[in-house]
Amino acid sequence: MSDDHSSPEYIEAAKKKYWKVFWVLMFGTFITVAMYFVYFEKMWQTVTVALLIATAKATCVAAIFMHLWGEKKLVYQILYATVFFFIGLMWLTLWAMNDAPFMTEWVR
Repeated sequence: MSDDHSSPEYIEAAKKKYWKVFWVLMFGTFITVAMYFVYFEKMWQTVTVALLIATAKATCVAAIFMHLWGEKKLVYQILYATVFFFIGLMWLTLWAMNDAPFMTEWVR
């Protein structure tokens, strides 16, 4: 395929890719609406299913429209660094969650 973004081959390939994303998102939306009618015993189960569906749809959009699919090595390095620091900050937050400041007490 040519690097020329105005070539007919490139435009046809892009249209196919965007139609695939469209149908994946339509399927994800259908599943989201269908899950409305499914009853789960616990709230965490409902939230987990909703987050899994939303994550799948967001991954599809990020991979195609944000060029994470087939992009350069630097994009993945930045993505991995972001995930690393996010996990680190969440760990620090959970670690410090029960620490009260000096000479204070928790009111519960």
